[in-house]
Formats: sequence, structure tokens, C-alpha cells
Amino acid sequence: MELKPGLSALVSGGASGIGKALCIALARKGVFVTVVDFSEENGREVVVIVQKENKFVHEYARVPSAIFIKCDVTNGDALAAAFRKHVDTFGGLDICINCAGFVNKSLVYDDKSDGTSTWRRAINVNLVAVIDGTRIATQLMRSLKKPGVIINIGSVAGLYPMSYEPVYSGTKGGVVMFTRSLAPLKRHGIRVNVLCPEFVQTNMGEQVNRVLVDALGGFLKVEDVVNGAFELIGDESKAGACLWISKRKGMVYWPTSEKEKNYLVYSSKSKRKLVENRFPSIQTPEYFQKLVVHTLSHNFRNATRLERVCLRLPIEPHSALVKIIYAGVNASDVNFTSGRYFSGSSKEATAHLPFDAGFEAVGIVASVGDLVKHIEVGTPVALMTFGSYAEFMLIPAKRLIPVPRPDPEVVAMLTSGLTASIALEKAGQMTSGQVVLVTAAAGGTGQFAVQLAKLAGNKVVATCGSESKSTFLTSLGVDRVINYRNEKIKDVLKKEFPRGVDIIYESVGGETFDVCLNALAVYGRLIVIGMISQYQGVEGWKPQNYTGLCEKILGKSQTVAGFFLIQYADLWQGHLEKLFNLYASGKLKVCSIFVPLSLQQEMVLDAKT
Repeated sequence: MELKPGLSALVSGGASGIGKALCIALARKGVFVTVVDFSEENGREVVVIVQKENKFVHEYARVPSAIFIKCDVTNGDALAAAFRKHVDTFGGLDICINCAGFVNKSLVYDDKSDGTSTWRRAINVNLVAVIDGTRIATQLMRSLKKPGVIINIGSVAGLYPMSYEPVYSGTKGGVVMFTRSLAPLKRHGIRVNVLCPEFVQTNMGEQVNRVLVDALGGFLKVEDVVNGAFELIGDESKAGACLWISKRKGMVYWPTSEKEKNYLVYSSKSKRKLVENRFPSIQTPEYFQKLVVHTLSHNFRNATRLERVCLRLPIEPHSALVKIIYAGVNASDVNFTSGRYFSGSSKEATAHLPFDAGFEAVGIVASVGDLVKHIEVGTPVALMTFGSYAEFMLIPAKRLIPVPRPDPEVVAMLTSGLTASIALEKAGQMTSGQVVLVTAAAGGTGQFAVQLAKLAGNKVVATCGSESKSTFLTSLGVDRVINYRNEKIKDVLKKEFPRGVDIIYESVGGETFDVCLNALAVYGRLIVIGMISQYQGVEGWKPQNYTGLCEKILGKSQTVAGFFLIQYADLWQGHLEKLFNLYASGKLKVCSIFVPLSLQQEMVLDAKT
């Protein structure tokens, strides 16, 4: 989320320390601020400072640039009322920062009271109130159908045990794990992250033993914490992230992905082991057939031929032999056979010949090398590497993606589904409450894009070229279908979406690209995932010039982002699991044509199909 004038933020514990610094820093960005705190004197003082900071930004605003609400955050009704007051005043909630904190000065095992004003209050302020504030903010953001960011203020005490204050350490540890567990809210356009600074020179920080502070390199500046919070607010890729800030290492995300793999129950390594082996062993063949590209040509049939090859045994130690069950046909197949995906001149591309054809498939593991331990014979797998147009395929085992079942629908989820899922998240930075346009929407990847955009809570516009496709897209939940045979895309967008389109998922190219670029909103993002109109013809993929592109996107702070799936391989497993779960639960439809073909017949359709 880009911090800009007009957004609004609610900050609990905003009258002092880190909370105060965040309120002032947000005000300098032109953000409307609600200061929630138990101290009325300090709270109103912060409001005065905030109003001075953004006096000229909101000089003509109909609402105050900041308000104060006195509230004990441990009182659930009062906290809910504070959120309602914020929304009533500013018309929404973009940012919530749960910052209230309490340090108990006595050790819990020496405390002989009932804990009402000591350890029990620490739990209620540091953990229960954070959970309640997150819960209320999440419900408001979802009901308003607007993307939002929630930052929970944790502490280094939540990452490692602190014997001088075990209750504080326990509550902050709870905040860290609670927040990290909320990463799935990203699908609703809500990102919840936790900030864990080491000791900051505030009233609360001053209560910490100075020997310990010095051992950690001294106090952090509040500006360091503000920068960390702004990092989490601005980075759309972060959901459920924990940012640790220290004098020694600066800003570090905790834990690292490598450390996380060592303990996560559902790490990528464990998932492979958990896939149920429900298929019998497959007899290893002496020979098998595959399609090989022997000459560079845009005509797929002319470029390929069927070859019978001998299986070399033994299988290499780190490899696996997969029996291909279903393989996918892509528009990009003709770009591959014509050498378009190889860098350099046509002569350099020719040097790669011969090479195997096919991008994606699902199958069953028939045999594995001696050093392959994470996957067993009989495991259903997906693969996305060259050579899938074959009866069997030898592949490094690390490239296999275990799947629950080798269903034909899984093939559609590979290139087509993963492109839509990852491109909308990474290149499109899709949240909710936006207008999303998908061109060629009834095609392989378009049908995924429209459904994922709807599931995220967006208004979806789709283009197609026939009545049957229009009916199909309507059945997927598309809000506005534009059949370009009956009406001009340009005219519809200009009339019905005068503000412009926030995200455009574009795969046609040529004239359609021009229309889309002109329809892009301020701050809009146009994702280029292909240009199918330029794939056809004898010359194949012929590059085009887009005069004035820089001037267009500069004037409206727009983004034109290219997306090529192969560069996001580290995200395939997670996104494929998400797609399969949506499909299995009935939330995602997979509508593709499955044709039973053997290699002895025509395994691949004509390039124009």
C-alpha cells in the first residue's frame, strides 16, 4: 500500500512512545489519524502535533485531520466503539496499528496478588487487546470491501525468551505467532504483519535493565521502528511477516525461509512426504516415444517429429522417471518451436536443436534414483519443464511437484492457473475493491484470472469474441462481459469506467494492448502475460513498437509489467496448492478440453487450435 494523502489510520497506544512517533510520521504523509489511548492529556497533545504536521494537506477537508479517543484497550466494547468512531469520521479504515503495551515491573513468580494490575493486565493489554483490535479491524475492512494493512507491534522479547520479564515475553511471542498465522487473510486484500524491535528509548524501554540494552548494542531510535512499519505497509508481497529490527543487523525478516523449513509441519519437504501413494508401481519400459523439435519453425507439425528412444539405466541418483498421464497444449508451444524463448540470434537458437517439446504435464512416478528420498514410486506429480510431450520423462526429482491426484484439471492449473495466480499477486499487486479487466478471458489462463479476481473481492470486466464465451464468463461470475464482435472494447471502457481500470490482465497484444493502456487508471497496473494476436502467421512472433509508452505511464504513475512464469519457480508449489484447494472446495471451476490422444496419433493439436 502506498502511503498517500487521504488514507486513514487508527493507532492504539498512540499517545506515547512508538505509537506517538507512528501517528506523527503518518500525518507527515497526509494520512488521517485516530489516536487511541488511555491518557487523555497525552492523546490530545499528539492530536495537536498531528494537525500541525498535515495542516496544509487537509486545509480544506470536511473532517479533522486527527481525532483522539480515550479508551482502555482491554475493554472490548470501548475498543469496538473507537473503531466505529474512526470509520464514521473518515469513511473507512486503511491502516490499523495495535501498539498499546504494558510492562509488569515484578516477576510473576514473586507476585502474590491476583494479577489484576500486574501480570494479568500485561496479558490483556499486550495480547488480548491486540487480538481484539486485529479482529475488529479485519471485520471492518472486509465489510467495507477495501484493502487494508494491520501492523501489530511485537518485540524481540517475542522471538527469544526474556527471563527478566517472562509474561511480557510470553505475550509478545503470542502476538508474533498470532500474526504470522493470519497470512491467509491476504486473499481478502488484508495484510497483517508484526514488527519486533529491540529496545527503543521510550518510557517503556527505559524500564529495561541497561546492562541488557548495552549488550544488544544500545537503544534503537523511534525512527528505526517507523521505517520498519512503513516497510511492512508498503510491501504488498508481505502477509503474516515478522520484521525484526536491531542495532546489530538492521531490519531482518524472521525466521528466514531456510530456518522455517526446519520446523514447519507443512514445509515443502514435508508436503512431499505427506502425499499419499495410492498408485501401483509402473513397469519401467525399455523404449518410449516422445516428440522432439528437430527444426525451428512456427508450424508445430513441421518443427517436430516422433522419436523412439531407449531408456538409459540405471536412473541417475537424483532423478526420477515419470509416466506421463496428461500433457497440456499451450499457445506458447509455437513460440518454443520457432526458437523465440532462446536468447540471442536465430543462429544461436538453432544451436539448441534438437530439443524436447511440451511444457507441462501430470503423471505418476515410475522409478527414482538411489539418492531420492523425499518422493516415492507411485506418487502423483506435476511437472513444468521441457519434454512433457512423451510417454515417459526423466527429470531431476527436485523439479517434481507432488499433487493429491493426477487429474487432468491439474494440467490446466499449471501454466494457465499459476500464471494467473502469481501474476495477479506479484505483478498486479491485487487486493480487493478494485476494477480488474481480463482480455481473452475465456481462454486457458483468462478463466483463472477472472475467478481469482472475483474471489479476492473485485469487480471483474472480461473480453471475448462469441456469445457462447460470454455465457461461459457470466457463469464464472464476471460482472461485465464485452463481446468485441458486438461492441467496441474502447467505447465500453470509456463510457462505463471513466475513472479507468485498476488492474489489466492482458494477453492479446497489438491493438488490444493500446486500448487497454489508454483505459488504465491512475496508479493502474497493466500485466503483459502474452500477445496471442502476434503468435499467428508465417512469421510468427513479430515484435511491435509502442510509441509514446513512457509518456503515457509517466503522466499517471502507471505500471506496465511483464510476467514470465518460469522466473517465479519458487512460488509454484504454494500457488498450485492454493488453486487445487479452491478447486476441491468448489470455489474454482476448471473448464478445459481434454482429448485422449496417443503419441502414435496426433498428440498435439494444430498450432492454430
